[in-house]
Amino acid sequence: MSRDMPFLSDAEARDEQEAIGVASFILSLRAKGIRDTTLLRAMELVPREVFAPRRFTDLAKTDVALPLACGQTMTGPRTVAAMLLALGVAPGQRILEVGTGTGYVTALLTKLGAEVTTVERFNTLAESAAQHLKIVEAGKVRMEVGDGLAIRVRDRFDRILLNGARAEIPEAVTSLLGPGGRLVGALTVEGAPHLVQIDCLADGELKRSLGGLLRISPLVTGIAATL
Repeated sequence: MSRDMPFLSDAEARDEQEAIGVASFILSLRAKGIRDTTLLRAMELVPREVFAPRRFTDLAKTDVALPLACGQTMTGPRTVAAMLLALGVAPGQRILEVGTGTGYVTALLTKLGAEVTTVERFNTLAESAAQHLKIVEAGKVRMEVGDGLAIRVRDRFDRILLNGARAEIPEAVTSLLGPGGRLVGALTVEGAPHLVQIDCLADGELKRSLGGLLRISPLVTGIAATL
């Protein structure tokens, strides 16, 4: 006597494959040392494939950096996770993100409960990121096209994230931190980018901590003349 086998519609089969892909992605991050459940949940909820260039969608759930328009790069998930863990995001914090890129990290920040001001020097990338953020229904985001490393007179932030490597961190950026604030980015030391964390102490003094190597592209100052 035969038993009827369960039949999945095409939509159900796609959903199942998607769930398997997401679970595999999260497990791979855990295997690489990313154990923070809040961050992993945010990375589970924000589909990286929405932000990846269409021709690289099949690589979106792998730990690889992806080439973008304007000669830029979409940072690999493990590097993103390491920087967000160092940043120590808490709900309600005001965050300045320098280097919007595709908007993927912006979306993760909003899923962690932050209010984000994100600045991108390429108008092409900013327009694309805005569309991506609408698709995933990201939270509170203010998008700007400009130089994220330039002086901002009135703004102050709880956290600052630099999505790229610098030979030095400009005072124009660190001055935006109040007591208890923190900046995370990458500092190029002997030709290689290292995770850098700068904390603003209660007396206003800045404390710098240098971490491990990061796979991340340089962060360039100024507004792009084209694109």
